[in-house]
Amino acid sequence: MVPPAVMSRVLSLRGSGVLPVAGGEVMGEGLRVRVDRGAAFRAVLAGGAAEYLMSSGQMQGCVVLNCPALHPKPNTPTPDTLTLGQLRTVLLADHMGALLRRQGFSVSYCPTLPEDSDIITFLRTLGLDWPTAPANWTNEEREEKLQEALENSPYRERETERGRRTSGGGGGGGGRKAEEGENEGALRVNLKRVFQEEGLLGYDPSLGTCTVHRDSISQLAQLDIATADCTVATATVLHVTSCQDEFRQQQIAMLWRASGATHTQRHLVCGPVKTPGSHLTAAQYLQLRRGQMKEASEMKYGDQVEGQTWDDIIRVMTSATVRFELLSTVHTSPVTLDVQREGSVSTKGPRGGVFVMYNCARLHTLFDSYERGVGKGLYPEIPDGSELDFSALKEEGEWLLLFNYLIPFSELLDQSGQALDCDGGAARVNIKTEQICKFLVSLSKDFSSYYNRVHVLGEPLPHLFNQMFCRLYLLRALRELYHSALDTLNLPPIRQL
Repeated sequence: MVPPAVMSRVLSLRGSGVLPVAGGEVMGEGLRVRVDRGAAFRAVLAGGAAEYLMSSGQMQGCVVLNCPALHPKPNTPTPDTLTLGQLRTVLLADHMGALLRRQGFSVSYCPTLPEDSDIITFLRTLGLDWPTAPANWTNEEREEKLQEALENSPYRERETERGRRTSGGGGGGGGRKAEEGENEGALRVNLKRVFQEEGLLGYDPSLGTCTVHRDSISQLAQLDIATADCTVATATVLHVTSCQDEFRQQQIAMLWRASGATHTQRHLVCGPVKTPGSHLTAAQYLQLRRGQMKEASEMKYGDQVEGQTWDDIIRVMTSATVRFELLSTVHTSPVTLDVQREGSVSTKGPRGGVFVMYNCARLHTLFDSYERGVGKGLYPEIPDGSELDFSALKEEGEWLLLFNYLIPFSELLDQSGQALDCDGGAARVNIKTEQICKFLVSLSKDFSSYYNRVHVLGEPLPHLFNQMFCRLYLLRALRELYHSALDTLNLPPIRQL
C-alpha cells in the first residue's frame, strides 16, 4: 500500500532535475507514476538546455596530471620510441584534464616538453596542447635541491643499513648484488618505510630500498614545477601510467614523498595495448590510421579529397579514430587493435570515432539546410521556445534522446572529479574514463536510427511548423551535446562530411 501522503508528495515534486509528473496510481506492485513528456521537453529544451550540458557542481582544487611516458629516460621520447600502451596513457591524461577543468578544477600537465620537438609535433597532430619550454631550458637548480632533500631525508638508508634487499629504483624491480657493488656509495632511500610510517595505502609491499638515479631526480623536479603554481596548499597529483610502469611510478611517488612533498598522489593505471601479428610504434600506428582514413574518404568522395580543408578533416577524423580505439575500453583492461594494413576505416559503421563524427556532421548539415530554406522564404525563423507546443514530440525516439542523453549528461561529467576522492585514499584510483566514448557511440546509434526514420524538415506548410520547430529545438540541443562531449576529447566538430 502507498499512503495518500506519499502519493501527494510525489505528485507535487518540483525543481531542477525533477521530471514533471502528469499523474499516478497505486498498482498491486506499488506506485506507478506517469511523466508529462510534453512538459519535460519544454522544461529541458525551451531555454536551450544549457544547464544540462555543463557540470552540475563546480569543484575547487588543483590537479596535476603526470605522464611518466613523456619524461626523459634520459632523452626526451619521440613518436618512434613511444609505445601504443604509453600513447594510451597520454590520451587518457588529456581526456581527464578536459573533464576535470569542466568541473572547475585547476589542471596542469607534467612533464614540460621541449618546444619544436618531434613529440610535441606528434601530440599536436592528435589535438593535444601539451606544455612546452625552450629547448635550452634546464631545471638543474631544482634538481640539486631535490638531491639535497633526499640526502637529508629521514628515510635515507645509511651505510650501516646496507646489505638489505634493494628494489632497484631507477630501472626496475628486484634486488641485484651486482648492482649493489656497482652503486657502492650511491644514494638509497627506504621506500617501504615511507608508505608504512606515513600511513599511505595501496603501495606494493615489495617496494624496498631504491637507488636514486638522475632520471628519477629529473621527474621529481618536473613534478615540483607542475605543483609550484597551485593556488591551494595541497594539490592532487594523478600519475597516469601503464601497468608495466606502475611499480616504477610507485617508486617515484615515494621518492617524492621522501623528499618532503606532501601532495596527495593517486595512480591511474592503464592495461596493455595489443596488436596481434605485428608490432607498431605510436608513430606507425598514427600513420596507418591516417592512410586508411584518407583511402576511405577518397573511395567515398573521389577527387574532392584534396586541399587544406580535407587535410584538416582527415587529421581530425584520424584523431577521433585513435582516441575512440584507445579510450573506449575500461582503463584497467587491455585494448586489442586490428592493425592489418589491408583493412580500412569505415565512415558509417556503427562503432568508433568516425561514426560519432559523421553523425555530428549530419546535424550541422540539417541546420545548414534549414537556414537555406529560411533564406529562400520556405521556412520562418525558429520562434522562442515559449511559443511552441512541445507535446508535438510524440516519437519514442525523441523521448529516448532526451531521457537517455540530454538529461543525464551533466551527471556523467561530474563522475571523474568525484572518483578522485573515492577508494578510501588508496594509491590506485579507478575512474570510468571510457564512459564519454561509449556515451557518444550509443547516442550516435540512437540519433542515426531516429534521423533515418523521421523527416525533420517537412513541407513548408504552416500547420506542420510547430512540430518541425520542436524537433529543431531537440536536435539543436543534441548538436550542442555532441560539441560538449567531443570537447572533453579535444575533438573539434566537423561541419560537413
